[in-house]
Amino acid sequence: MTSPTPLAGARAGTYKLGERSVARMGYGAMQLRKFASEPAKATALLERAVELGVDHFDTAQFYGDGAINSLIGRVARAHAGVTVASKIGADPNPGGKVPMRPAQRPEQLRASVEDNLRSLGLDHIPVVNLRRLEAGPGLRAEGDQLVNVDDQLAVMVALRDEGKIGAVGLSAVGLETVERALPVGIACVQNAYSLVNQEFEDVLALCRRENIAWVPFFPLGGAYPGMPKVVEQPEIVAVAGELGVTPTQVGLVWLLAHAPNILLIPGTADLVHLEENVAAAAVDLPADLLAKLDAFDPPPPGDIAV
Repeated sequence: MTSPTPLAGARAGTYKLGERSVARMGYGAMQLRKFASEPAKATALLERAVELGVDHFDTAQFYGDGAINSLIGRVARAHAGVTVASKIGADPNPGGKVPMRPAQRPEQLRASVEDNLRSLGLDHIPVVNLRRLEAGPGLRAEGDQLVNVDDQLAVMVALRDEGKIGAVGLSAVGLETVERALPVGIACVQNAYSLVNQEFEDVLALCRRENIAWVPFFPLGGAYPGMPKVVEQPEIVAVAGELGVTPTQVGLVWLLAHAPNILLIPGTADLVHLEENVAAAAVDLPADLLAKLDAFDPPPPGDIAV
């Protein structure tokens, strides 16, 4: 495995995310829910990420019902160079089968921003992504949660004008929604995307043309039963062997090589895995191995259990 070096997160260059340019290797905080009763461990992991050059954290109020936001906010306040991106469009659902529930109506979006501000301890969130729940995998909107995107964008713009949020992003969306939202000024798009799931290549292409950051979630696949995983593909494992790195690192370095507007937010609650992920930013991917990966044919998804 390639050893992480100080500022390894910045080795792959930067790309604009809202008001700042950030290192292309960031951190997604969802798995910090495992440390709900051990905040010191979570804080130590976040501080180590900063040491390694990670300067943007992706979070949400529905990660641990605000508990994760509290930890993220504390670290962000201690490090002026850290950019926080949060998500709205769902609210916490403690005790439910799924730990979040749709919150798509405009008044719910505004309330969610206020909740995020309180739990983060900030008066301004640099980036807020509207999770539309229109593209899977994961939770979908239905009933009174099926809301016109124009009404949602109107409240996002109002919140931006009020200074409560900086940049507007989108999450779990299709091509038509991104096209419709372009006049608002979209900073980033977050969809499930990886070497083993290239369903949204058309949305990525649009974002690249429009200089919009593409921030894939589930960058290694396998988030739900039935989804392919990068680490289980023999072709990817073989490339990892040739490079002397892990299959996980191959999945991440391919994303960095695939398009210059890709920002990564792999998540983990394990310090060793954090260092492994960040070290991927410093891996050199030769042209012949990149060509092999580009030619990889993603396996079809199975029956995904959500």
